[in-house]
Amino acid sequence: SSFGISGTNAHLILEQAPTAPERPAPDPAARPALVPWTLSGRTAAALDAQRERLAAHLESHPGADPVDIGFALADGRATFEHRAVLLCAGTDASAATEIAHGSVDDGASAVLFSGQGSQRLGMGRELHARFPVFAEAFDEIAALLDRHTDRPLREVVWGSDAALLNETGWTQPALFAVEVALYRLVSSLGVTPDYVGGHSIGEIAAAHVAGVLSLEDACALVAARARLMQELPRGGAMLAVRATEEEV
Repeated sequence: SSFGISGTNAHLILEQAPTAPERPAPDPAARPALVPWTLSGRTAAALDAQRERLAAHLESHPGADPVDIGFALADGRATFEHRAVLLCAGTDASAATEIAHGSVDDGASAVLFSGQGSQRLGMGRELHARFPVFAEAFDEIAALLDRHTDRPLREVVWGSDAALLNETGWTQPALFAVEVALYRLVSSLGVTPDYVGGHSIGEIAAAHVAGVLSLEDACALVAARARLMQELPRGGAMLAVRATEEEV
């Protein structure tokens, strides 16, 4: 009601607000095992001062959540030239370790896709469970590669036979699938490199993300390359020659 000189009366009957649904408890398995904390300052001294303020905050707030701290540092602060990155493992915010410290410039960025030797059983499984972008990309690539193999790729990558995964015929398709899915994931987070390159099977991954090869063509090439190299007789060797083309 509003009672003024002119006098205006209004009445409105409101019913009880609906009961808010209960929010499910956070899934402990969904918490990242490592949380990055990003710090920056206009000068090296300012960066060191921010690191000291963070240490003081952690000392006065022993129960601080590492995920909350990481989000606040990444989303609530400006980014300056001098930067540092700390990694916090588990739930103990006081156990953060600095992994990078320095200054940045306007140089170009690049992504390098690796070759054989970087594979391991279970690679990509946790990313698949946590990030829909990675899962969608990996499933799409695996489905295309499965057209050329005698069993599903994920059974080998996420299986228990390390020797089978280490066979060239499976190593190369597995690395291609994980590498391209990883690239899709970081791209969705806003990372856009100026250059891409690759070593061995990584060259095909680089060619695909650069737009040289379609995904279907790249998968067919990866499968054929892996099969042909697997069929080579055992006992071969590799030689690196430090000489010019004319000398060779």
